[in-house]
Amino acid sequence: MIKVFPTNQVKELDQYTILQEPIRSIDLVERAATQFVHEFRRRYSSKQKRILIFAGQGNNGADALAIARLLAEESYRVETYLLNPTEHLSPECEENKRRLLDVDRVEFTEVARGEFDLPELTDRDVVIDGMFGSGLNRPLTGGFAGIVKYINQSEAEVVAIDIPSGLFGEDNRHNDPEAIIQADLTLTFGFPKLAFLFPENEPYVGEWHTLDIELHPDAIERTETPFAMVTEEDICYSLRPRDRFAHKGTFGHALLIAGSKGKLGAGILAARACLRSGVGLLTVHTPARGESVFQTALPEAMLSLDTNTDYFSAVPAISGYAAIGMGPGIGQHLDTAAAIERVLQSSAKPVVIDADAINILASNKEMVNKIPPRSILTPHPKEFDRIAGESTNSYDRLLKAQAFAAEHKLCVVLKGAYTAVCTSSGNVYFNSCGNPGMATAGSGDVLTGIILGLLAQGYAPETAAVAGVFLHGTAGDLAAAAHSEEGMIASDITEMLGTAFKQLK
Repeated sequence: MIKVFPTNQVKELDQYTILQEPIRSIDLVERAATQFVHEFRRRYSSKQKRILIFAGQGNNGADALAIARLLAEESYRVETYLLNPTEHLSPECEENKRRLLDVDRVEFTEVARGEFDLPELTDRDVVIDGMFGSGLNRPLTGGFAGIVKYINQSEAEVVAIDIPSGLFGEDNRHNDPEAIIQADLTLTFGFPKLAFLFPENEPYVGEWHTLDIELHPDAIERTETPFAMVTEEDICYSLRPRDRFAHKGTFGHALLIAGSKGKLGAGILAARACLRSGVGLLTVHTPARGESVFQTALPEAMLSLDTNTDYFSAVPAISGYAAIGMGPGIGQHLDTAAAIERVLQSSAKPVVIDADAINILASNKEMVNKIPPRSILTPHPKEFDRIAGESTNSYDRLLKAQAFAAEHKLCVVLKGAYTAVCTSSGNVYFNSCGNPGMATAGSGDVLTGIILGLLAQGYAPETAAVAGVFLHGTAGDLAAAAHSEEGMIASDITEMLGTAFKQLK
């Protein structure tokens, strides 16, 4: 797992490293600058671009000045502007100013009180933003806000050091969106910032890449945070090997309640994904009109036919199943809502709840308290808002999902570019794979099937959710490579599940 630390903890990690490595603070700045320049050189040629660096008064400015010196030594054409309106620099910034001035052929301007003529920026320039770091806690105003707006209005490419100036590391609900750098690339130190994982911040962060500055491993291990990003290695270790003498009963019998008139396809997508996820047996409970469709499309699945022709209304015997999933394409008929409630009341095991089943919960909020503990809900943001109330932004929604999961002893899979799995213990696991091509009809039904299949095989609900999301994303990446992001459909994700398992194992 890659821990994601709130910005108020990052300084603690730096200080621990300084004391225990030990390393001087100025040398830690140099290490960070060296890593930045290494990645910058890989992307930008010294012969093609003019580099304009804007440095602030604190340690983000110290990073910027060190980067200016290192780039100048690599024969980049660098112009550096140190913004020092209070005429007070941090010790590290002061030292890196001195070091920069010792380098030949440096174009350096220190801006103290008063106005100055901003350099003209063109589409041939690269701006490196080092004005403010992750410790910022109030919106930029005055001259700094003016410089931000000037840079944003230019056609220059912008690279941010650690975090775009003006962006808060977590909660930007009360920030000024007009006073935040709009970076094309953010090279961040140590760990991603939580704000990078929210869609409304993409215009500021752009592409982001994490640079390892070798913070002390003991500090990382000992410092607790509820947030983490899941890696391929994590999933590799969580997937179980299959015993030579296993049989279909070994891998569980899943029940999927899915489909209604006009929406049988959602059930087929979820069922096929469940079968591809390794489940031993699958029974699909679907309206009677779905019999010929399912028997033809999925001969591997057994059927339980509802007494109603068009929608889910009658609960089958459920005690014999290892896991139950419901929601894809079931519609929201009143009889369906009543049947959903009966499933929740009678199930002694966690249930996977998706799509229309979530919308039924949103319309009948008293049902939430009847959901079996450790059940898995898989809402997209709007579906979650219907259950938990409107959110002002993604950070607000994440906090609500985290609290909702803990309060109701559930697992909430909040879907998105970095799908967040919120567990009943308060931990949040962000997915690190997947692509925009997965924003296609039926993709969520496929995810439901995968999670149901893993849950039926005996994986813990939290593991089934985290691993299921990662398998879904990995298969989506493989499907995009084969069909393009634009050309892929939900069925392509399912077809790549076998390859995804092979890659992860």
